[in-house]
Amino acid sequence: MMNETSDQVPVATNAEACSEPSDVLGRIVARTKVEVAHRSTLLSLKDITAKALETQFTSRGFGRALKDKTAEMVPGFIAEIKKASPSAGLLRDPYDPVGIAKSYEAAGAACLSVLTESSCFHGSNDDLIAARAACELPVLRKDFIIDPWQVYESRVIGADCILLIMAILTDEEAAALVDHAKGLDMDVLVEVHSEEELNRALALDTSLIGINNRNLKTLTTDLDMTIQLAPLVPPDKIIVSESGIKTAEDVKRLSAVGASGFLVGESLLRAPDPGEALKALMKPVA
Repeated sequence: MMNETSDQVPVATNAEACSEPSDVLGRIVARTKVEVAHRSTLLSLKDITAKALETQFTSRGFGRALKDKTAEMVPGFIAEIKKASPSAGLLRDPYDPVGIAKSYEAAGAACLSVLTESSCFHGSNDDLIAARAACELPVLRKDFIIDPWQVYESRVIGADCILLIMAILTDEEAAALVDHAKGLDMDVLVEVHSEEELNRALALDTSLIGINNRNLKTLTTDLDMTIQLAPLVPPDKIIVSESGIKTAEDVKRLSAVGASGFLVGESLLRAPDPGEALKALMKPVA
């Protein structure tokens, strides 16, 4: 059942969408719209909704896993699995999502994040399916979700949480996608990169606020984004700092302003052993 949604669209080879430094986000979203339109002709919204409602997956509690780490007064790491990215190019070859997932779990990650976007991140639904089957951790589907069809697809492939990027959604679109996800017992991590986007995100029915330190239009990173926005987030929310986190000192600095979750990928995936690299990030800094 799951593979029916994993192999419908070939991996894209649109290099231009990933290599141009200007507005990479806009290029990816444009391609995503084309892909979703194509997929929905192969499997209608009605049919994929039925599949999602029939799935036997039990939610592993993505938000709960992060809350548990917060209660223990330790950082909650969302360790990312991806083959490539627009900013870094190819990260791992050979690429083994199963082995990476196991190494992250053994190292003490709270959750996984798996890229399923094909054109710029070389990801697939099969990567998420395989990684989730290899461990017991809750899994975030990291993609550019703009349509209810993708939310139901996320449940079919086993995602415990989806990412919504406020920069590519209207308030009405974001609220509707949150409702679809919650109806399927999935958590929602809402990503922001400005105070305006944060204010919009805080109006949504989710406790997970992701502050992306990377500007998705220029691909530059700056940890000061979390430092500026985190104090504006109410204490009942969980703040996840995303991107550009490379050292335990970075984690300490971001924790000091209220971040309790940390989404880390590139610095781990460049290491010979991603699990050992994660352990190094977890070491307390005096």
